[in-house]
Amino acid sequence: MLTTIKLLIETSRPRQWIKNAFVLAPLLFAKHLVAGRVEPYIQATLAFVVFVFLSGCVYIFNDLMDLERDRQHPAKRHRPIASGRLSIPVAVGGGLAGLAVALGTAIYLNRLFFLLALSYLVLNIAYSLYLKHIAYVDVLTIATGFLLRIMAGSFAIGLTLHEISYFLVACTFLLAFLLGLGKRRHELVLLDKNNGENHLRPVLKYYKKHHIDGLIKADLFVTMLVYTFYTVAPRTRAYFGTWHLVFTVPFVVFGLLRFNRILTHYSGSESPTDVMVRDWPFMLNLILWLATVIVVLYVM
Repeated sequence: MLTTIKLLIETSRPRQWIKNAFVLAPLLFAKHLVAGRVEPYIQATLAFVVFVFLSGCVYIFNDLMDLERDRQHPAKRHRPIASGRLSIPVAVGGGLAGLAVALGTAIYLNRLFFLLALSYLVLNIAYSLYLKHIAYVDVLTIATGFLLRIMAGSFAIGLTLHEISYFLVACTFLLAFLLGLGKRRHELVLLDKNNGENHLRPVLKYYKKHHIDGLIKADLFVTMLVYTFYTVAPRTRAYFGTWHLVFTVPFVVFGLLRFNRILTHYSGSESPTDVMVRDWPFMLNLILWLATVIVVLYVM
């Protein structure tokens, strides 16, 4: 039983759970809602757990759909389902059990959160079945998944639609789109190294590296601009009672430029996002950004 649970956890990609931290992001910027209250933190934690289970179910579904292709892949053939270590009936049963826990908890939180969690699930199933085969639509779908995460996290802690900053929502989408483009660019680099032998994904044949580079540059510029507008917007200054959030802009600019440098200088087999979380200048900058936001919003 314990071995089966370990295999189900392995199939649900624990390394990818960090993406669900976007569900927790609204806590940081919901100053008036969370001040002196414990409930929003409990609700946000439950929301995070819901998306961990949902994303795990999606990975199980994806591995079942790609079973034969994964068995031919030099790395993916070692995954629990593809290798036969986790049987198909057990994988299906585990996925359905996780889905029941996720949707049950989502309903308990509130109706809007449940609808967004369900939308996330449907979107990812559509991605696994069809959307991942359409160039750029696949990346837009991934970015939309992050958008749903942050919106769901907002509703989970009780924010209403008019309390959610559209600047931050836009930043989330742009960042996720940037990460997706970065991953496709890296895969094209690997494809060139392998002399065109495509073990990664069929949709890569529809991508061009110079097109992606142009989109990445545009995304970087627009993200910097949108975040800067957020920090100086009258609504932001009125909500937090300070204009000092603008001091966090240099950290965002450095982080974006550092990620772009990783993209353009790294050609190893790992995903650039995996390299990013081990890059000490990037992570130090992220910590300093977070610390500055907390000081500006909650200390000054």
